Amino acid sequence: MEQKSGGRGIVYVPIDKEMRESYITYAMSVIVSRALPDARDGLKPVHRRILYAMNEDGLTHSHRFTKSAGVVGDVLKKYHPHGDMAVYDSIVKMAQDFSSRYPLIEGQGNFGSIDGDSAAAYRYTEVRMSALASLVLEDIDKETVDFSPNYDATRKEPIVLPSRVPMVLLNGTLGIAVGMATKIPPHNLREVMQALIHLADNPDATIEDLLEFVQGPDFPTGGIIFNKKDIAHAYASGRGGVLLRGEAEIVDLPAGRQVTNSQIIITSIPYQVNKAELIIKIADLVHEKKVEGVKDIRDESTTLDDTRIVIDLKQGSFPQKVLNALYKHTDLETMFHFNTLALVDGVPETLSLKSILEEFLDHRKVVVKRRTTFDLRKANERAHILEGLKKALDHIDEIIKSIKKSEDVGAARAALMKNFKFSELQAVAILEMKLSKLAGLERKKIEDELREMLELIKELESILKSPAKMLGLIKKESQEIIDKFGDDRRTKVVKGGAKEINTEDLIPDEDSMLVLTRGGYIKRTRPEEYKRQRRGGVGVVDLDTKEEDFITILLSASTHADLLFFTDKGKVYQLKMYDIPEGKRATRGKSIMNFLSLSEGEKVTSILPLPKESRAREKFELMMITRKGVGKKIEADKFFDVRRSGIIAIGLDNGDELLAAFEVEKGDSVILASRGGQAIRFRENDIRAMGRTAGGVRAMKLKAGDEIIGADLVGKGMEGEYAFFVMSENGLGKKTKIKEYKIQKRGGSGIKTAKVNAKTGKLVVAKVLLGGEEELVAMSKQGQVIRVLGSEVPTSGRQTQGVRIMKLRPGDSIASVERL
Repeated sequence: MEQKSGGRGIVYVPIDKEMRESYITYAMSVIVSRALPDARDGLKPVHRRILYAMNEDGLTHSHRFTKSAGVVGDVLKKYHPHGDMAVYDSIVKMAQDFSSRYPLIEGQGNFGSIDGDSAAAYRYTEVRMSALASLVLEDIDKETVDFSPNYDATRKEPIVLPSRVPMVLLNGTLGIAVGMATKIPPHNLREVMQALIHLADNPDATIEDLLEFVQGPDFPTGGIIFNKKDIAHAYASGRGGVLLRGEAEIVDLPAGRQVTNSQIIITSIPYQVNKAELIIKIADLVHEKKVEGVKDIRDESTTLDDTRIVIDLKQGSFPQKVLNALYKHTDLETMFHFNTLALVDGVPETLSLKSILEEFLDHRKVVVKRRTTFDLRKANERAHILEGLKKALDHIDEIIKSIKKSEDVGAARAALMKNFKFSELQAVAILEMKLSKLAGLERKKIEDELREMLELIKELESILKSPAKMLGLIKKESQEIIDKFGDDRRTKVVKGGAKEINTEDLIPDEDSMLVLTRGGYIKRTRPEEYKRQRRGGVGVVDLDTKEEDFITILLSASTHADLLFFTDKGKVYQLKMYDIPEGKRATRGKSIMNFLSLSEGEKVTSILPLPKESRAREKFELMMITRKGVGKKIEADKFFDVRRSGIIAIGLDNGDELLAAFEVEKGDSVILASRGGQAIRFRENDIRAMGRTAGGVRAMKLKAGDEIIGADLVGKGMEGEYAFFVMSENGLGKKTKIKEYKIQKRGGSGIKTAKVNAKTGKLVVAKVLLGGEEELVAMSKQGQVIRVLGSEVPTSGRQTQGVRIMKLRPGDSIASVERL
């Protein structure tokens, strides 16, 4: 539709065109006049107007405090015709030491707190500019910046302030415009000004060069930022995220009457995090049991510089795990996302660190040039007048006569200009000169001032002619600012990245017992659930099993260990120990089908724990032994990342199943025992490493009806006090020294390891004991458990039957034994 003129001054415009143009006008108004800072002085219009209005009223750092209401009223009346709370909220932010790294306003009264408390109304508070604010407004009266009419054209306001410091970096900013936003973190003044000086000397400096001075953001609330690579990327591109954490320390208390042995003390929190809300969030997580081990939380903070949140921990808790949970679930750890968007010549641009400093340096060059030009003009004017006064003093008698003859001031001025060749300025100055200037000393003062002024003019002219001198002046002023206002960093910078908080970090790394039944029920329990007894005891009930179910596997491992589940089908599955739910001693546990994708009829026959340190080690190997006496060696890294559906671990013959798997190193030997009481020991290198799907080779020759019931590692140097422990199904057991088992070649029938008869029953367990003080936990098929020291089991010869280890109830028999 074409634009047409209607009657009565009505203009018809297509609605899509009007909406487009009006929205763009509105958006640009918000961007330029409200939300984004100018790259030169780093201020938004409202902040600029507040400082300029206060400066006009003389509310400098040396002035007494004045009511905030008066400042708000002045700003609204003269420059900022918006809501009073918009102006006052800006004043409050500029005065809060936890919001601004370098507050530009000093406040007296309640200006809010880091706990989210609101500031008092402006009729109660008082303000004045801070000492640093004087640097932002310095030289504004020397025509250093352009002015434009205010909203009602009754006065003029500065378009930008002649700031000596880049406030866009020092205090940072946060602004949401239309279709864009800015988020610039605060920085340390000393670091930024040193980088500015370096850039002035080295215009080709890279971001890496500037980062030798600017370590990273410096937040008023302190904290710790991580990973210099992320910091460098954010400064180079103007966008990026940096991990920020509050400082927290784990403190161990001396033994005494206190109710806790350790505390977590938080001494700083991330920028823009509400401290009170953080404490409430921690309390909620404790109440919801998402964070366990916390006994009490209290805020002992006094000031921003003395933040102190104390978290008392329960006895037996794991402080590092509690702290990791706080990092994961609360704002004690946050990401600060850079978006360095600022106005350059009125246009929004995303700036790098170097670009920001270049824009500010260019601004300073303009300001210094205009200031020098202004000073030069004033100096020339003053020198001109002083020259006239000096000349007048040389001819004072004639000048007095000329003035006396004149009818009025105008005639006297004209006579001076005609008879003595004075300019109008000089003539006016002579007429205004006091008689005291005729004194000898006053005459000398004029001559001295004229000489100084001529030297100043010469210096100012040399500055304007020499860019190097002008740059030197900027550098000198920057160094003076560093000397006067420079302070130490509050935020610490860690070179590497913070460890990502995952599920494992929230779970204590402690020993745990795993129990698996023939029926496929699995659980883990704490070792202290089992009470130590002397040999021959009845034991305690461990598992609430069904009548036909019984224990098949019991092992001890760290909660962080990877568990490799080997099945009778020759497959292997992987699971973390902590993925198995913890249960009490007498609970049944959960079906293993909830955790592993086992096929129908597939049974777990062996579980191998791999400590988390295993992945960092050089190559090591695993030995696998089947019930039919087949052995296979394979590199362990083949099983570091097993898919959920499992992978083939060994190719099995019909009727065979995998019995045991354990780690072996060069020089180790392997010992096997059969149900019929035979044993063989051979070197690990008798079996070469094979592929993952290979079937293995013969490890031990078995008689008809016999099978392997135990296989274990004999490490280098273990022949001394180490022993081979065997236990029969009727509860009898013994230890035999390893040195009684000579090393043979694999594939033989072996030698006798125990006397097997009707009293003892067949052997069910065979293990190497690594030391006399380790513990043994024996379980029966009916769920009875006994826990004894290995040193309580007597040592005897290979052909003995052993002694009673566990007294069994009628019909019961030993299912498994695990060493701790």
